[in-house]
Amino acid sequence: MLSFYQTKKIECGVDEAGRGCLAGPVVAAAVILPFEFYNSDIQDSKIISENQRYKLRDIILKEALAWNIGISSVETIDKVNILNATFLAMNEAINGLSLKPEILIIDGNRFKNQTDYEHICLIKGDSKNLNVAAASILAKTFRDDIMNLLDFEYPEYHWNKNKGYPTMKHRDVIEKIGLSKYHRKTFQCLPPKNLFSEL
Repeated sequence: MLSFYQTKKIECGVDEAGRGCLAGPVVAAAVILPFEFYNSDIQDSKIISENQRYKLRDIILKEALAWNIGISSVETIDKVNILNATFLAMNEAINGLSLKPEILIIDGNRFKNQTDYEHICLIKGDSKNLNVAAASILAKTFRDDIMNLLDFEYPEYHWNKNKGYPTMKHRDVIEKIGLSKYHRKTFQCLPPKNLFSEL
């Protein structure tokens, strides 16, 4: 059962989506739910269906005391690396909140805090903490919306289905037609060729 980390301070959950993708931005979300709020359907976005995520997003947006989204572009990812780009998106999401939190609960084991708020890192926080799970749902659905829009521009990569993740079909298309402007050039978009096959 997911719960708040503690109830003595205004708590904000922070999570991201898209770190492991070959294309598209990384998106972070920050969410502050009221202490009296509970919904047993809110879970780590990775373990619930797409339909559930969008239904829960509507609930979270309606019930949250505050929420915000941060985005780091492909250009930023290639310039500063994916980890730092993720931190930038998280800080953007936090700093744009309409309500100031008193403690940040960050999913994962590292965070470069560029805010004035106390933070803790919680490994697998999206499966332990209600605010972080809510943030994971917002980050995932808003990023999926972006990839669905980019799919109209580059339908051959099937981003409406793979969302930019390194599926076999996605990599097959890259091998056939190359990279788009939305692919991360600093990522290994194709697996290394077997050197022994050329001997």
